[in-house]
Amino acid sequence: MSNTKPTNNYTYTFRPFVFVKCDPKLVGDRFQVPKGRSGHRIVCDDKNLYSFGGYNPFLNDDAEIRNDPVWMENRPLFKELWKYNFASKIWQRLSCNGTIPNELASNTVVLKGGTMMIYGGTGYPFGTTCSNQLHICNLREDYKMKVVNVNGSCPPKLYGQAIVLDGLNLYTVGGTTGFDYTADIHRLDLRTGMWEEVYICTGRTWKEPQGRYRHELAFDGTRIYLLGGGTAEEVYGFQDIPAFNLLTGSWESLTTRCDPGASAPGFPAPRRCHGCVQMSDNEQQEMMVYICGGYNGTEIFRDVWRLELQSLQWTQMMKCHLPRAIYFHSAAVTPSGHMYSFGGITEENNSNRTADVNCAWMCIPKLTEMCWEAILYYNPSLHLLPKNQLLMCGLPLEFVNRID
Repeated sequence: MSNTKPTNNYTYTFRPFVFVKCDPKLVGDRFQVPKGRSGHRIVCDDKNLYSFGGYNPFLNDDAEIRNDPVWMENRPLFKELWKYNFASKIWQRLSCNGTIPNELASNTVVLKGGTMMIYGGTGYPFGTTCSNQLHICNLREDYKMKVVNVNGSCPPKLYGQAIVLDGLNLYTVGGTTGFDYTADIHRLDLRTGMWEEVYICTGRTWKEPQGRYRHELAFDGTRIYLLGGGTAEEVYGFQDIPAFNLLTGSWESLTTRCDPGASAPGFPAPRRCHGCVQMSDNEQQEMMVYICGGYNGTEIFRDVWRLELQSLQWTQMMKCHLPRAIYFHSAAVTPSGHMYSFGGITEENNSNRTADVNCAWMCIPKLTEMCWEAILYYNPSLHLLPKNQLLMCGLPLEFVNRID
């Protein structure tokens, strides 16, 4: 590592629950970075952030992409898959091929091992074409996308839905056609490709949630928790959370506990188009859910809240907030507890979309993670050194393999 020259004048300090902007690095003599976007989705593993799709209607005069045939064919939607490497801080647009969905806004995604699953979404104008297809993309090999062949009682074609993975069962909840909103639940058996209806809301009980889109889900192995979301006219809150019990096959209404240290009423304000991640506490192994940002139709949020699923206790992260108010962004968390937010809309007039990446530690990770962060802090050009040289310096293979 003697060939790298530290460029930081300050001592490294581990700072949990503080969002930091991740400034991208040059590739050669220019930046290769995605354009600002909304309606995209991201996933994270321990080395990369992956972003798929998105929307930006204000790039018609952008000279940098005027000669991009993919953009010109699909604008104002991005038919793109990007990768951001945490160690090098370099963006790379991936040459994914195969059957790439045309519905590129308000999809929902989940990462299982090295496979990204992409479901639903809409084309443009929104609602004119929607999807009920499941695409998978291998993120460890060729980035090729393909459609999963399915049968059975398929869900309707929607966008803004949310999915959760329970073993080899994929659940989709809610979504909209652009006119009608639902909270129905369907399940796909990934082994057989068979869809089945789990619960269709017909008003048989008051505990059935109202139809919505751009909500988020949490899952504890038994219950699917429905967090926020809304319609064109309404947004839904977080004091009483609808939860679907997989054991009883019924909806429940769970009353959460307010944060007495937060301003009244002690719950997150109702919102849609927010970010959400779920992780387990390293010490107690309790499931924690974090929501950030969002929009209620008039106000854009930048706050961060934590919900402990076991106790249903809300906590406002007073010292942890997004750098600026944002919605229609996307959030994901690494296996070690590093939360990332990318893109979104930052202006109430819907005109400003960002390509910023911001991250914050949402737990106290292992000491090795802190050491790795410190090494990258003092050696920002580490990614330029040969792999064998890094190994000879004593860096563990696990971390050297995180460098692209």
